[in-house]
Amino acid sequence: MNEQLIKIDGIEICTDSFGKRVNPAILLIMGAQSSLVWWEEEFCQRLADTGRFVVRYDNRDVGRSTTYEPGQPDYTFEDMADDAIRVLDAYKIEQAHIVGMSMGGMLTQMIALRHPERVLTITLLATSNFAPDLPPMEEKVMDYFSNMGTIDWTNEQSVVDFVIGRSRILVGSKHPFDENKVYKLAKEEWKRSNNIASMNNHAMLSGGESYLARTGEINVPALVIHGTEDPIIPYEHGINLANEIPGAVLLTLEGAGHELHYDDWDLIIDSISNHTSIPNKFS
Repeated sequence: MNEQLIKIDGIEICTDSFGKRVNPAILLIMGAQSSLVWWEEEFCQRLADTGRFVVRYDNRDVGRSTTYEPGQPDYTFEDMADDAIRVLDAYKIEQAHIVGMSMGGMLTQMIALRHPERVLTITLLATSNFAPDLPPMEEKVMDYFSNMGTIDWTNEQSVVDFVIGRSRILVGSKHPFDENKVYKLAKEEWKRSNNIASMNNHAMLSGGESYLARTGEINVPALVIHGTEDPIIPYEHGINLANEIPGAVLLTLEGAGHELHYDDWDLIIDSISNHTSIPNKFS
């Protein structure tokens, strides 16, 4: 790992990179309650091997970045969107291709509207603009998260079990659930977290609504990738995004859930590589 800790504007952001800095940059933004480890090293390296400089980082309140007291996040989604620009500035990257998953995809949309001059393309994985009338998350997901009060956040095994259970309910029917891999990633997340309980602050954040209502104004090439069996952000959300963003392309992952499954990596990496190779016809 090439981790570095960026200290800027009174916060710290932990980053990691793959590939050569002279190559076009791809910035990866992960979803809620998830640190950079969920952009797995092999995935990042394979993406870098397509001729890209790949950067992943810990959002606030996860991993080694700045954390806040559980229940007291002193920042907004707009601040998190600006954190991505802080990362680009630290690496002296003028413009980048932004890839965001779930909450990270929401932030990616905000970045494309808030800092359009810094964005070459966007890729939106398993995410939404949360427009009215789109279907809600499945009941099994709400039921699982309703039991979070029983978790002992000071106990490693309790937290690891929670993460494994969370991952299990988010998979689709197409791929087998790899409990061993999730176990290792959950252990790594525990090991490198400043305060693991702070991950729950992501559910308490405000902001972003004014940007998510303007996705039709996004003016960079967009690739939308969504599984047909996503239980937390149903497939209809991906269809809606692809319809609302001008010129967007939808890549459907049949039978996939809310996941970045190893068996889909070839297709996802090839699609991102092709998408980030096209000239920006919007510029």
